[in-house]
Amino acid sequence: MGCAEKISGPDHGVDTGHVAHPHENPQSLPTELRPYLEELVRRTRTVCGPHLVSVFAVGSLALRDYRHGRSDADVTVVVEPSPPGPALHDLAGALSHPHLPCPAAGLELVVYGTDFLSRPSAAAGYLLDLNTGPLLPNRADFDAARSPAFWYAIDRSVAHQTGLSLFGRPAREVIAAPERPHLLAAIRASVREHSDGEGHLADNRVLNGCRSVVFCRTGRWMAKRGAAREVAQEDFRPLVEAAVRSFERPRSSAIPLPAAEVRTFLTWVHERVDQTARESGA
Repeated sequence: MGCAEKISGPDHGVDTGHVAHPHENPQSLPTELRPYLEELVRRTRTVCGPHLVSVFAVGSLALRDYRHGRSDADVTVVVEPSPPGPALHDLAGALSHPHLPCPAAGLELVVYGTDFLSRPSAAAGYLLDLNTGPLLPNRADFDAARSPAFWYAIDRSVAHQTGLSLFGRPAREVIAAPERPHLLAAIRASVREHSDGEGHLADNRVLNGCRSVVFCRTGRWMAKRGAAREVAQEDFRPLVEAAVRSFERPRSSAIPLPAAEVRTFLTWVHERVDQTARESGA
């Protein structure tokens, strides 16, 4: 990670006329995160200057399913043209915990260029992928070729559908949704990774599986708990309800779930995704 740029004092020379600040939609964001996101936007504007196009809250924030103490704050930043390399390192430093204390479990922030986002893509494509926070190891990656692409394609699909504007142009104007065959392939890859289990909480594996099934049925992304209610009508109600109870606890006190049942459930999810792909010719 590059050296942090010290951010202080007022902004200068930046037009604020089109800014969408979190406090303009006070019911849209969790109270615990509003000051943090305002400061994150301010620092991002200071570092990126005229290159900054948009900042969005995505993931659980945009889907209205954020759980304080459990969920990460997911943010997408869009720049045009790509800022010089040192600026991306400066941005990573300026936003890293504890330099900017993160009140969520973690911050997952991804920076893209408009040239990449303007076209559907299955690639990772980011300029910066920053993970930081009290429960996330600090990591700033600037080489998208080194990362599995499927998570980023899914995240961009969610952002296109529900991205919540914190600054600049709306998500649908700047983020092209991945094409359906590429998105179904990304979902299939995510289910395979969750089936392996390493590095993922069991409840998250189950609830992401629920979201995948609901997306295959409806073409829309749904909050984890809402998707769980839909899938709980199937044969997996006890497991799904246990996953929801675990998700509602802090990350450090998640409830263990039966490993064999989780694997069986994810096999069923994989079959639903494959069926959807066959029916759609993907």
